[in-house]
Amino acid sequence: MPGIRYAYKASLVGAAHLFELTDAGLSWRIAGKSGVWPYTDINAIRLSYRPVSMQSRRFRADIGNKDGGRIAILSTSWQSAALMAPQDQDYRAFITALHARLAQAGSRANLAGGLKPRIYAAAILLLALVATAMSGLLVRALATGEFAGALFLVGFAALFAWQVGGFVGRNRPLAYSFDHLPKALLP
Repeated sequence: MPGIRYAYKASLVGAAHLFELTDAGLSWRIAGKSGVWPYTDINAIRLSYRPVSMQSRRFRADIGNKDGGRIAILSTSWQSAALMAPQDQDYRAFITALHARLAQAGSRANLAGGLKPRIYAAAILLLALVATAMSGLLVRALATGEFAGALFLVGFAALFAWQVGGFVGRNRPLAYSFDHLPKALLP
């Protein structure tokens, strides 16, 4: 059976990161290093949504093996100094096929999605503090008749909720199974 391949450029300089699903396992080539991890040696996968300024739809898969090795696979690739191209279909196909190969091999990998629970809790706490501060500023602006300032705060809060709310909402910690990948964490 031919292997399924995926490649992306993590930066403008340097070679692409290359991955292939082979009968022997997950084959990878990153920064002059290469290897093959048998599917049974892969002990963890964490899927997450990681937008950046150049690409608001960027997803990430962190893969770990039993020897402590870690590989990150991103759904975007640098094309120029100002352009980061999405590779949604190829990334989704590769990650889905990887999970199928792991299930076929009888893997017992820990499948997690989103942020780690402590980081997520800290993010929620920070959001609550920002919301409290913004609410206090809005009440003060309305009480002093600063309607332009109040309008600015409402606009800023809407933009903040849209940007950060999407990130926090998609990255809620969860566990999933090989046959039910989290749709919010795949393009």
